[in-house]
Amino acid sequence: MHAAANPIIEVSGLTKRFGRTTALDGLDLSVREGEVHGFLGPNGAGKSTTIRILLGLMRASGGSARILGRDPWSEPVATHRDIAYVPGDVSLWPGLTGGEAIDLLTSLRGGADAALRESLIEEFELDPRKKGRSYSKGNRQKVALIAAFSRRARLYILDEPCSGLDPVMDAVFRRQVERVRGEGATVLLSSHILGEVEQLCERVTIIREGAVVETGSLAELRHLSGTTFRLPGDVGRGLVAHLAGVHEVRTVGDAIEFDADPSAVPAVLDALARHRVSTLTVAPASLESLFMRHRSGRA
Repeated sequence: MHAAANPIIEVSGLTKRFGRTTALDGLDLSVREGEVHGFLGPNGAGKSTTIRILLGLMRASGGSARILGRDPWSEPVATHRDIAYVPGDVSLWPGLTGGEAIDLLTSLRGGADAALRESLIEEFELDPRKKGRSYSKGNRQKVALIAAFSRRARLYILDEPCSGLDPVMDAVFRRQVERVRGEGATVLLSSHILGEVEQLCERVTIIREGAVVETGSLAELRHLSGTTFRLPGDVGRGLVAHLAGVHEVRTVGDAIEFDADPSAVPAVLDALARHRVSTLTVAPASLESLFMRHRSGRA
């Protein structure tokens, strides 16, 4: 869809060391203009470190990072004019109201669109008159999201943006991402919640221990993760567990589920046919299965 678009984020061989600890180990990341790109990995994988380098808040130990064509470390002011950023753990000024915090945050990028600001406050169901010290984690998150979305940006960098949001507010967040994508903006969405990414992102980069383990479109990653089979619980695990290319045989309620590589599907179907399994659900594997296999280092 965006194959010919220019990269808004271009990271190559990025390394970051803290003493003897290596947080980033030759990370590559390319985010195309106009796409919503998922940046996935377990806690401690290096997502937030990468984002801090992209924002010019931290200097890389090696490699290169360019954002909107600029070096974020040497040109932070110019870079930040075009970026809206939401951290995963929002801290607010305790004495300012939510509305004052939104105004202060948006003033750094030229001020909010007044009508958009008001509609977002209403959609996110935020009381802007309350002081920051009285806000829950979810309400602090709403303040940051409203500030980010109430003025247009070329690039939105969202680091675990839905932590603390309930499902209704999560749906509001998804609508806003769809809106800014429709306006031509680019979004980098960092998350460990795969359902969030599957609903919003066109391409995904999965990292583990500071390095990329997989990148591609959702269709490509689902292909790599294969097919999910769901069988009645009275069908024995031994029926398929021994087959090459079968992964993660698990009990889910009163059923058995497992994932199979594309090459293993014929053998699985043959084994099930021979045992006359009458009830069977087959679906493309979710990113969850691929992610778990990467986490365990087996994919």
